[in-house]
Amino acid sequence: MEKSMDIIRKVAQRAKEVLLRPGKTFEVIKDEATTSRDLIFGYLVILAIIPAVASIIGMSAVGTRISFVGTFRLPLVNSLSMAVVQYVLTLIGIYILGLIINALASSFSGVKNEIQALKVAVYCATPSLVVGILYIVPALSVLAIIAGLYGLYLLYLAIPIMMGCPKEKALGYTVVVIIVDIVVSIVISGLVSLVPGVGLGFRFLG
Repeated sequence: MEKSMDIIRKVAQRAKEVLLRPGKTFEVIKDEATTSRDLIFGYLVILAIIPAVASIIGMSAVGTRISFVGTFRLPLVNSLSMAVVQYVLTLIGIYILGLIINALASSFSGVKNEIQALKVAVYCATPSLVVGILYIVPALSVLAIIAGLYGLYLLYLAIPIMMGCPKEKALGYTVVVIIVDIVVSIVISGLVSLVPGVGLGFRFLG
């Protein structure tokens, strides 16, 4: 139990550093010896639990209020299945994004390095994952857009540091990565919508 709490504290501290002191933190992260397993299982899988659990609570317990109509809630089995699928695909999507960042490195005079690219993908996802707590109140989930924009700023900061590309090419590199990320997100959303019962079974409570 104490070991688990220690891991959670380390993840929380690193997330805080990435959010509040990104420039200095990325310089530290760049020189850290780590593995893809450490990045995914020691950081990403823990942080990704936040939006998953919050969405279950928001969709099935809180619900979405529609003026003059009432509150719609998903049955627990539906919100749970949606959250699990979204959780898994989020992990896969971020890992794939890391591969793409690495593949694009040489096109922008950067240095290919799978671990460094995965660091960029994982740590730049921090704002969106942390703000995922807002999914508890579905009406506030729109604020996640702000977190997403900050994540893009982190991407712009991290790419020249981690991938060694010239600063003058960082913007172009970032834009291409963003476009690919949007495509990946669309694919993920499409896959989630194919899960039986995920988008069905709303309960109406007047």
